[in-house]
Amino acid sequence: MPEGQCFELDPIAPFRLDLTAWALRRRFHNEVDRWDGSGYRRVVSVEGGPVAVSVSQDGGRESPRLSVLLAGRPIDQHVEVLAHGALDKLLGLTVDLSEFTAMTDQDALLGPLVDRLRGLKPPRFPTVFEALINAVACQQLSLTVGIYLLNRLTAAQGSPASESPRGPRAFPTPDQLATLRPDDLQRHGFSMTKARTIVETARAVVGGDLDLEGLEQLDDQAAIERLMSLRGVGRWSAEYVLLRGLGRLHVFPGDDVGAHNKLRRFFDIDTQLDHAAVGGLVARWHPYEGMVYFHLLLQSLAEEEGVV
Repeated sequence: MPEGQCFELDPIAPFRLDLTAWALRRRFHNEVDRWDGSGYRRVVSVEGGPVAVSVSQDGGRESPRLSVLLAGRPIDQHVEVLAHGALDKLLGLTVDLSEFTAMTDQDALLGPLVDRLRGLKPPRFPTVFEALINAVACQQLSLTVGIYLLNRLTAAQGSPASESPRGPRAFPTPDQLATLRPDDLQRHGFSMTKARTIVETARAVVGGDLDLEGLEQLDDQAAIERLMSLRGVGRWSAEYVLLRGLGRLHVFPGDDVGAHNKLRRFFDIDTQLDHAAVGGLVARWHPYEGMVYFHLLLQSLAEEEGVV
């Protein structure tokens, strides 16, 4: 069985790999979701272990075709199907945004931004667990610092896709984190509260007491209540998981301080915002409030880091 497997994917157009990958990365120093100038790179965990995934785009945004290389272990059809499923979530390959585009084409405020970023798809983490740990890591910190914490966690606990000890690693699974003690995570810079949340969540998943993927079956309120019943998980983290872990595009994390600042600039508002005010501002774009979140994120990346 060969250790490398190539195949092609045809995402729903329009599609731009670069924009979507940057919505995943969020910062240059993200070592889990990587961009090398021509393609997207990540190690994903599938049954049996990690797989290195490389994706490049052929054709423009209106006729996109993706070339995918899987490597790092023997690749059979089952592994290929699982990796394809992970990419579908990560890159929003099968999300049809034609209704959103039609709506914003008539919108003098949002329309120009959507047109400039046409081809951006809504990224999701491959598991709800990873989305939740991302949320916990970034609570009450700058995104820059949060991603440094996630890098350290992945470097210390994730599985490599090659024999190189310095090579890229998959984001840690619940099994890999459930065996740790909170002070193990403190050594990587996590607060004790966050360390306890991560370890307890991983142990609950492994022990069968917490079914994060099963949140897909719950409505928004029930899913938020279940998430907020966990130690250290508040409303912002719960709504973040609904958007970036469950792909609910009508959810805009209303307590996101960074998003508050982006909205204030976008609407030219001088006053501070709260959860209710944010909901009122973005309600005009229902049921695609989450897509507005991603577009404002990319606009910010363009202004701050010049990635678009």
